Amino acid sequence: DEAREQARTAMNTLPVPYRKQEDWRYTSIDGLLKQEFQPANDQFTALQSVDLEDWLLPEMDCYRLVFANGRCVPQLSNIDDLPEGVRIGSLRAALTTDPELLATWFGQTANHHQHMFTALNTALINDGVFIHVDAGVKLDKPIEVLYLSLALEDAVIAHPRNLVVMEAGSQATLIERFVSTGQSVYFNNVLNEIILNESASLIHHRVQDESPGAYHLSSLFLSQQKKSEYRGTGVAMGGAWARTDYRARFLDEEAVCILNGLYLAGDKQLTDFHLDIDHAKPHCASEENFRGIVYGKGRAVFDGRILVARDAQKSDAHLHNANLMLTRNAEVDTKPQLEIYADDVKCSHGTTVGQLDPEQIYYMRSRGIEAAMAQKMLCLGFADEIIDTIEIEPLRQHVHDRLHTTLEQVVTEQLQNEEVAQ
Repeated sequence: DEAREQARTAMNTLPVPYRKQEDWRYTSIDGLLKQEFQPANDQFTALQSVDLEDWLLPEMDCYRLVFANGRCVPQLSNIDDLPEGVRIGSLRAALTTDPELLATWFGQTANHHQHMFTALNTALINDGVFIHVDAGVKLDKPIEVLYLSLALEDAVIAHPRNLVVMEAGSQATLIERFVSTGQSVYFNNVLNEIILNESASLIHHRVQDESPGAYHLSSLFLSQQKKSEYRGTGVAMGGAWARTDYRARFLDEEAVCILNGLYLAGDKQLTDFHLDIDHAKPHCASEENFRGIVYGKGRAVFDGRILVARDAQKSDAHLHNANLMLTRNAEVDTKPQLEIYADDVKCSHGTTVGQLDPEQIYYMRSRGIEAAMAQKMLCLGFADEIIDTIEIEPLRQHVHDRLHTTLEQVVTEQLQNEEVAQ
């Protein structure tokens, strides 16, 4: 209640994001503001296990939480036989079962003054994920959180609020997947608080593959203590308007943060990744590698910033963004940034925007490979550097297959258009 009240107060003073704000220069929310969303408060009780078959990945052994329009569905979740010292469940339920833990960690990392949508999430908290791993515990298999958005008569808005706490020396792998039914219009306004205590390790994969009518905003607030390690891979393939904000802060020395990302944007799509990595302490390392494939009239935005504080000597920070443009009407706005106040660091940043190399296509065609296949192979090779960072085979194969299917449609359509033009 206190958090909600503080967020409501903040919303009275926070401006609606607009294009003159640096963080939103390339990402308009005009289309989002024109929608009339209704809150999705009720829990779904009619869903059965058979309803999930289209979205479950075969051969993936994991603990699983299922959410439907922002609310946990316990009867479809699989969190039985958890190892001792591990809590996985609904944030709403944790208010009753683990109030002391929530009081300790909730709201310690997220900043609801960041922008209007973070305050909105806090003000309208209804449910979310709560994961707590005790000191020294190493999970034996991944945790999957499946967010399913169901088509309703009204366009709905959901505010999943997630809290992940890794105590000293613990290890876990977390998978978040966002999927939906049909062409439904809705808004997922997700906020993650991730806290890694000393020597804790978290591998975190996120796949956003939602309805062509969906609006999606994820805000991830990550805090890292001494010698902790975070490895994240974010994949964005769906939605009409999708933005992911990573905000990582080192609170002690020798922490490591590695972020990889892959995004696709086609007709009527805007995909945005925003990074803010704060090297506040010395002897920490970060590496960010993001790649995008943009086609049709799609738009992509990459805005990455690394801040190295005056006392953060011996920082090792590297940021790179590469983009592949498949059509002339596609657009990419990319802005990698380094802000360094220390004088003993290893830092780099850069970006590239280009097309498929005609000489490479010619070389492949001269060896009997058809034009469409040659283009698909080059695109897959470009993306595989990111896809290969997903260590879980069923998930990695799923992302690869989805990309292959998309490229099949895009390249075929493009070649047909070229034939008509000729």
